[in-house]
Amino acid sequence: MEIIDVSQVSYAYGDGSMALKDIKMKIKSGEKVAILGPNGAGKSTLFHLFNGILKPTSGTITVNGMEVCKKNLVEIRRNVGMVFQDSDDQLFNPTVRQEIAYGLLNMGVSGKKLENTIEWALKTVGMSGYEDKSPHNLSGGQKKRIALASVLAMKPKVMVLDEPTAALDPRGVHKLIRLLDSINKELGITLIFATHDVDTVPLLADKVYLLDKGKVVMGGTTEEVFNQKEVIRKINLRLPRVAHLIEILDRDGILNADDLPLTIGQAKDFLEKNKSQV
Repeated sequence: MEIIDVSQVSYAYGDGSMALKDIKMKIKSGEKVAILGPNGAGKSTLFHLFNGILKPTSGTITVNGMEVCKKNLVEIRRNVGMVFQDSDDQLFNPTVRQEIAYGLLNMGVSGKKLENTIEWALKTVGMSGYEDKSPHNLSGGQKKRIALASVLAMKPKVMVLDEPTAALDPRGVHKLIRLLDSINKELGITLIFATHDVDTVPLLADKVYLLDKGKVVMGGTTEEVFNQKEVIRKINLRLPRVAHLIEILDRDGILNADDLPLTIGQAKDFLEKNKSQV
């Protein structure tokens, strides 16, 4: 079943310029979906349509069978949690406890259930014991986890993340990928994320949509999309570095690679199977 169905959606800015043009997209419950595209492709605009921050100029979006429209916004926003690119844009309360409690209190959660949910959300993101700390004094990675916890506490069916690995060091990126993967697998939350970091996409996503100039260029599995090398480069993106290395070895006649491995693990398996070529 599609948890999100985008049907022929377009969006125009106030000056008439088109940010999105005839977008069609179906995302199934439990999927991990990457939205890739250069700056100005329309990724953030699309995300703002998912939970009703913006309204389509034409077309319809449904979330869990409900159309994204004014009468359904309260329920839509319970279903779709947004995690912003800059955690400082999302964190505004003086303590971590108040930060996570904010959305829950607006949903009418109180008392023991409120405290239990705060404790659960912090434990899930590995931030137990930070309840009384100021989120503004935390590191970038810790802020990202608190922002995730504040959304996770409301137990959405879909989590939408704009550039989730931005401003994180390599270790922080690795930890965040593992955390998001566990949130998806253990809690069944659908993940949709935009990123410029193509190397992280094969580690987390099982489906990819390419956006360019407000249009969907193509969509498919991670392997299907990244094997369309000309399409990737035409919209000013690149292959994951592992895939690019194998592509060079194939071009130079050192290896014969019909399908490009996208991760270090896949490359290791590929090279073990092709020892005779190396």
